[in-house]
Amino acid sequence: MKQREKASIGVFGIGLAAYWPQFDGLRERLEGYQRKVESRIAEWATVVSGGLVDDDAKGAQTGDAFLRAGVDLVFCYVGTYATSSTVLPVAQRAKAPVVVLNLQPIAALDYAHTDTGEWLANCCACCVPEISCAFARARIPFRVVTGMLEPDGEISAPAEAAWDEIRQWCEAAGVVRNLRRARIGFLGHTYPGMLDMYSDFTQHHAQLGTHIEVLEMCDLDERVVAATDADVRRKDDELRSIFDISQDSPSDPLAKKPSAEEMTWACRVAVGLDRLAEDFDLQGLTYYYRGLNQNRYERLEAGLIAGCSLLTARGIPCSGEGDLKNCQAMKIMDLLGAGGSYTEIYAMDFRQGFILMGHDGPFHLAIADGRPVLRGLGLYHGKRGFGVSVEASVRKGLVTILGLTQTAAGTLKFLVAEGESLGGEHLQIGNTNSRIRFRSDPTTFINRWCAEGPTHHCALGVGRQLARIEKAASLLGADLRNLTGPV
Repeated sequence: MKQREKASIGVFGIGLAAYWPQFDGLRERLEGYQRKVESRIAEWATVVSGGLVDDDAKGAQTGDAFLRAGVDLVFCYVGTYATSSTVLPVAQRAKAPVVVLNLQPIAALDYAHTDTGEWLANCCACCVPEISCAFARARIPFRVVTGMLEPDGEISAPAEAAWDEIRQWCEAAGVVRNLRRARIGFLGHTYPGMLDMYSDFTQHHAQLGTHIEVLEMCDLDERVVAATDADVRRKDDELRSIFDISQDSPSDPLAKKPSAEEMTWACRVAVGLDRLAEDFDLQGLTYYYRGLNQNRYERLEAGLIAGCSLLTARGIPCSGEGDLKNCQAMKIMDLLGAGGSYTEIYAMDFRQGFILMGHDGPFHLAIADGRPVLRGLGLYHGKRGFGVSVEASVRKGLVTILGLTQTAAGTLKFLVAEGESLGGEHLQIGNTNSRIRFRSDPTTFINRWCAEGPTHHCALGVGRQLARIEKAASLLGADLRNLTGPV
């Protein structure tokens, strides 16, 4: 598995050169604050320090340095007042999105005893509107984080909230960095007729920066053929260490205990998938192939689910039916540490107010509720072939779904909603399925979701991820719709 990279973030402080001879120790004090900022950011990202910038010439030099370093994001730490002409060259030359850090060192001034020098050491908010105007007129993407540098006595909330947001920006920048360096394999073709999933490969390269590697079924076939019996036995041991092997389903005659032959084939295909991912340096895979009359490629397609679930758990998300957009959504969720399982809407429960969501695999094993199950399917509904499938549910608690769709204008759009995974009975049909309750009732939620022109798949992950996804979408210049609903 390719290691995830931390974001590279340029950090520079600002001030006014005219202040330094006027107020002894002010510059050194602000540089000390900046070291605190950089030290904290270094917990989540690789910091490229631009030092304290106090005139336009230094701004240009710092911007050039950030460009050479290839930073993903720039933090402008506002220590005191500075002219916007000092800041603008950094952003213009760095060619990276900017977040302005408006972090006051103390909760409030001691009004009766504060002199001009002390006020200037705490007047960071003064120039933030000016900087914002300059960025807006220069068409430079920016955001502002306002709060406190650190807690001051009993006043801690402004510092905690600000640093939580800064951490989210660092993590979102990490998602974008890894996404732009990812290689996603496209194996076979999109499920015929699913018009929502047809995708513009060039748009993925252009907007997300991901390389799409077009693969042939023979690329997989030759690696499956090369799998040795010892390889297959090791893969069988791996599967049995993770999954329970089902008995026959009590409710579905198509879902049975997998046969020895089906298990062996699933293991052999899984070995081939591992080598495919390694040989092509893949960080994601989307796949589908129709096949015909139980020919070899039909058998390959039918044997993919178990192996693709293992790859997904290793940070190589696999999306079936040739849904490239959903593979990207799964990759984003995985990079956030939220899992990201291949999912669609299954049914609505109007008695208990939830939506049943799942698919016939693969599944992100890291977010399973208990041990997942391998179950044999006599057929894959709507597809050719038969074999071993995954039955599992997402663990209980807060969850987020992320959908990625393509608009009529050709751009990629993010759809996000936070909800809750509930306990209760599930289908025993060899598919993943989870009970997801959103803040809106099923009718309202689905109507609002469909109004955005979604792809019918989404990535289901754990935890509240909206804030970080919003920031990642902002860094990518992508439109996002928050469909979480009323609080």
